[in-house]
Amino acid sequence: MKKLVSVIIALSCYTVSIAQCNEYAKTITVDELKENLFVLSSDAFEGRETSKAGQKKAAAWLEDYYVNQGLEAGKLNGVTQQSFLLRKRKLVSTHLNVGSMQFESSKDLFCLDADGLEGITTFSSISFLGYGIAEGMYNDYEGMDVKGGAVVVYDGEPVDKHKKSLFATGEDLLTDWSFDPAKKIEVAQQAGARAIFVIRTDYSTFLPRVKYWLESDRMELLEDVKDQKATGIPMVFISEETARKLFPALPTKSQLNKKKSKKKNRIVSREKASLNIEVQDEVVSSENVLAFIEGSDPLLKNEIVIVSAHYDHIGIVNGEINNGADDDGSGTVSAMEIAEAFITAKKEGHGAKRSVLVLHVSGEEKGLFGSDYYTRYPAFSLESTVCDLNIDMIGRVDEEHKSDDNYVYLIGSNRLSNELHEISEKVNADNYGIKLDYTYNAEDDPNQFYYRSDHYNFAKNNIPVIFYFSGVHEDYHRPGDDPEKIRYEKMCRIAQLIFCTAWEVANKPTRIQMNN
Repeated sequence: MKKLVSVIIALSCYTVSIAQCNEYAKTITVDELKENLFVLSSDAFEGRETSKAGQKKAAAWLEDYYVNQGLEAGKLNGVTQQSFLLRKRKLVSTHLNVGSMQFESSKDLFCLDADGLEGITTFSSISFLGYGIAEGMYNDYEGMDVKGGAVVVYDGEPVDKHKKSLFATGEDLLTDWSFDPAKKIEVAQQAGARAIFVIRTDYSTFLPRVKYWLESDRMELLEDVKDQKATGIPMVFISEETARKLFPALPTKSQLNKKKSKKKNRIVSREKASLNIEVQDEVVSSENVLAFIEGSDPLLKNEIVIVSAHYDHIGIVNGEINNGADDDGSGTVSAMEIAEAFITAKKEGHGAKRSVLVLHVSGEEKGLFGSDYYTRYPAFSLESTVCDLNIDMIGRVDEEHKSDDNYVYLIGSNRLSNELHEISEKVNADNYGIKLDYTYNAEDDPNQFYYRSDHYNFAKNNIPVIFYFSGVHEDYHRPGDDPEKIRYEKMCRIAQLIFCTAWEVANKPTRIQMNN
């Protein structure tokens, strides 16, 4: 009988909670989402690149929004900004001197990244070693002494007349030797080489494809830079023309594939050589914006439900502003509306029992830095954090759903808490009927989206998460990601679903249970 009474009470509480949830979910409207998104993703914010003026302007705009909602500015129990420092590094130039010959950045060679490897490196020799592969009986390094020197190798791997790798098995045409540069770096480093130069036979077309990355800044949390030591060796891409100046007798790839003796693949130059990699470092700041709605229950208010979204984007690329309306303007304005719904409920005497933190992070596009910093220095302890509901790109549709926008991908919902997953499913079934697609939740998902947005920094700290996502589209990280293309009705339904899920978690008599 006691068990039956408990079930009846629980169902009654759920019914009341759902009724209130539906009432306040209606305050999340298409018109307000649209109004806010057209502001946030306007050219005035210059693409909101981390540490740039547009990102800081967006942070101030978010703070003003919450002040207008009644939260006190600059207060942990209101709305505040959490600042963090980043080292910004730009690769300035790469120069190679061999004897009297000089080779320059872009024209002859380029380096994509050289973290910790900057400065001048001298070489006792430069050796051409075919493809630079060592696997099983095939070893381009066999009998060669490259200690203190540099090695020059072709990209890719040896193939037969059918263009199939000599190492491939099954139906695969090529192996990781063609796709994973780390394999060739590791072999060269183990052999004692101080740098590896990779010949790109498609240099003239490859260079424009990576131009953005060559000109982009690399960022790291400043505290991660301290005492950092280089563990690798520089990898420099060179053109075939540059390689032929170093080795006039350089064989072509076709010739390499036909030669039976690997010794004929090797050429050694003893000319004095040096590589100079120049970088420019700068310490910059960025900001998370924290909007806190304190819970109404004297005890449960000490537990925190987080709704997160990153408000930064990639800024100006090749002179064009990338406004990031979907990525992640859609998540940002949805989180704003969710916060407003919780604030309205509290003003009307129906505030959630647990506290709610709406966390707008920056630095996501640079490496999940804002959420990483927050979980290292949380405003509220991670032990008291119940879950994180993270919103990143819910305003468009992907190729799989062009004919039906009543869907959202859910990632991570059952990985740490089956109960969170069940709450999510029930709230949706009872109220919205959105198709919850778990395609990207599979642990063997090749896209690995579970690790690619801010929820992951909570998940790795054993905090249950749900990542709401609508998939990538043709304007992903491109100037065409504009507010005119957002499907606002779709976004509104998903935002309401997230609000009601957060509402249920925030009002449960007991904290959601972790998986065993």
